[in-house]
Amino acid sequence: MANELILMLHPAVGVLAILAAVWVMAETLSISSNNAMRIRSASIAVAFLIWSAYLIGGYWYVLHYATDKALILAGPWPFAHSFVMETKEHVFLPLLLLASYLPIAASNDLAANKGARVLVFCSATLIVLMGLAMEGAGAFVAMGAKLGLLGK
Repeated sequence: MANELILMLHPAVGVLAILAAVWVMAETLSISSNNAMRIRSASIAVAFLIWSAYLIGGYWYVLHYATDKALILAGPWPFAHSFVMETKEHVFLPLLLLASYLPIAASNDLAANKGARVLVFCSATLIVLMGLAMEGAGAFVAMGAKLGLLGK
């Protein structure tokens, strides 16, 4: 039961991070001195949630993914590991760095500094797009494991 919870928690936390990044985007589009604190809070939430997804996924990867990997590679979708998972492992690192940078960029006076505002908006947008790509890649990996179990 605990392993299944960990496995479900990883993408759930990732989705929450994407939603928090959308929140940053929306607040940045309607910038004022009233919502500056919400932008900072949401950007901290993005960083925290992305790091949490990284740690939860890393825990699973180190302790349990070897079995999944063997299933995927022996199944009909070996590319789910050899291409998709390998790509996911490398694309996630810039996402982690971008999410870590977002609260730093959001600490500027965004209402007065258009350049900082554009930077925060673009960073949050990239986090959303990369996060969605991670979610999609995770679905491919999960399907590769399922097909490996079914022996199709």
